[in-house]
Amino acid sequence: MWAFHTPQPTQPPSLFNPPRTPPKLPPSSLTLNPSISNSTPNHNQLIQSFCKQGDLKQAFKLLSREPNPSQRTYEVLILSCADQNSLSLAQSLHSHISENGFDQDPFLVTKLISMYAALDSLDDARKVFDKTRKRTIFVWNALFRALTLAGFGEEVLGLYRKMNRIGLPSDRFTYTYVLKACVASECMVSLLNKGKEIHAHILRHGLEGYVHIMTTLVDMYARFGCVAQASFVFEKMPVRNVVSWSAMMACYAKNGKPYEALELFREMMIETRDSAPNSVTMVSVLQACAALSALEQGKLVHAYILRRGLDSVLPVISALITMYARCGELELGQRIFDRMEKRDVVSWNSLISSYGLHGYGKKAMQIFQEMIHQGVSPSPITFVSVLGACSHAGLVEEGKKLFDSMRKEHGIHPSVEHYACMVDLLGRANRLEEAAKIIDEMRIEPGAKVWGSLLGSCRIHCNVELAERASHRLFQLEPHSAGNYVLLADIYAEAEMWDDVKRVRKLLETRSLQKVAGRSWIEVRRKMYSFVSVDEPNPQIELIQSLLIKLAAEMKEKGYSPQTKVVLYDLDESEKERILLGHSEKLALAFGLINTKKGETIRITKNLRLCEDCHSFTKFISKFTNKEILVRDVNRFHHFQNGVCSCGDYW
Repeated sequence: MWAFHTPQPTQPPSLFNPPRTPPKLPPSSLTLNPSISNSTPNHNQLIQSFCKQGDLKQAFKLLSREPNPSQRTYEVLILSCADQNSLSLAQSLHSHISENGFDQDPFLVTKLISMYAALDSLDDARKVFDKTRKRTIFVWNALFRALTLAGFGEEVLGLYRKMNRIGLPSDRFTYTYVLKACVASECMVSLLNKGKEIHAHILRHGLEGYVHIMTTLVDMYARFGCVAQASFVFEKMPVRNVVSWSAMMACYAKNGKPYEALELFREMMIETRDSAPNSVTMVSVLQACAALSALEQGKLVHAYILRRGLDSVLPVISALITMYARCGELELGQRIFDRMEKRDVVSWNSLISSYGLHGYGKKAMQIFQEMIHQGVSPSPITFVSVLGACSHAGLVEEGKKLFDSMRKEHGIHPSVEHYACMVDLLGRANRLEEAAKIIDEMRIEPGAKVWGSLLGSCRIHCNVELAERASHRLFQLEPHSAGNYVLLADIYAEAEMWDDVKRVRKLLETRSLQKVAGRSWIEVRRKMYSFVSVDEPNPQIELIQSLLIKLAAEMKEKGYSPQTKVVLYDLDESEKERILLGHSEKLALAFGLINTKKGETIRITKNLRLCEDCHSFTKFISKFTNKEILVRDVNRFHHFQNGVCSCGDYW
């Protein structure tokens, strides 16, 4: 437990403008021309002028001839060194400041720490802090900010405990940095607990009125996936601004609650007539539309973006590309990309991942090569996108070459995400032993993502031995994730190992874990409808059920055979078929057939992998009803038309 101290009343100066010490008085004569006056010339104004013009060389020449540099002169020089990204000049300036006795000036110390942080020289920033004898809250905050931005969250929290032990009160900026420090590196449970302690301290001292502190708190909980806590903080906020609304929307959009994100956006538009949504808000709204395949909603948002003039903001354009692709309109996404005057790596990544999601691996590879040709350096996310595209298209050899090129050609060391992509690539292609070998030879800890990819591949190809190995590690790494237990039970069920199925189910019960319910969404006339099971209330549920029974019977005559193996219960065939008809995507599909016009495309989103029976069923429906059906599951897009799926039954 940390020793906290009651904060003092907030001081008027901000974090970056702490109180200045009085500058040294210049000589009585301010003339800079020694030929006019015999007194020592004052070069401070001229040095500052050279800095503002970007002429650091001349500024440093004059500095060497100035006997009494002012605090303001040093400040401007510090900012200029950071702006011109010159570490050598920054260190020379630091030496000059120390020689003139300004190295203990708290104001300049904060500037030096920020300068070294901007120059990616945190060791120098730490040295400045360590050598400072009188550390004001502004000095501590400067180091907290530098370390947090660089991802040294645990170091910040350690220093924060030290600061509290010596009795220095925090200010409102301190809380924002220590909260951000909780999520600066890996989101570990221990850091979440520290975040909760800071939250309690904020409440004890009545600081919930500071909107920026509470917004940071919302973001902290969101990063840990604690949606309920983030929502609670947001609802209790006495004052909200556009940043607060955006943070909560991002929390919903990034934690599997896109419907709630859209609802919150509507609420914001009604309640905050004076403050319009900004580009960050619109990115979260577009992500929510993309997650739900809500094309009509997305088009309305796009129109709003055009009216607000936000269509030139790169993150917004990238989100638009992704939104259209995830709603099944890949051509519209491509058209937006083609019209971009300026493209960054995020824009290219959006287009690459869009084609990968639709199974166009070769096209994704082509775009990747074009990006390289145009001189845009790939990021680690670029390789996640293009390797994922190879995986969905079964381009194993191409994917292996790309993976090898990361380090050799682009100087990027593969992370856990890249290894997970490779395991998925090989696993889907039924090269499971090769996938296991990659895990064994990894130089970093595989982690849950890598083992999860292997377990998912074992589910596709029913490899019990490797599934048991992968699940054993996953049960240790993610003890509270029910999905891993369900996947293992699926594999046992397909292998007809019913005693093992019961054993895994028993584990789920004893550990009080609940399987994530399959949920599907469909957009009809700009309104979203959600389906979970046959028991969920819906005005048309009886009509939906009767239509499904009728269609199943008619399709059996045309060759449809229910894939009852996906039902994990040892029941008779008729009961298994009844359970299959209650799958959420079938309910959404029947609802779409009832409520869409002839020739209108049905768009469905599923939160889990599309099961084999729903895949077969939808293929038959697309042919039987002459409907174009787009289904996006957790992995990829399935474009059903005339009895054929775009995935080629490879998913």
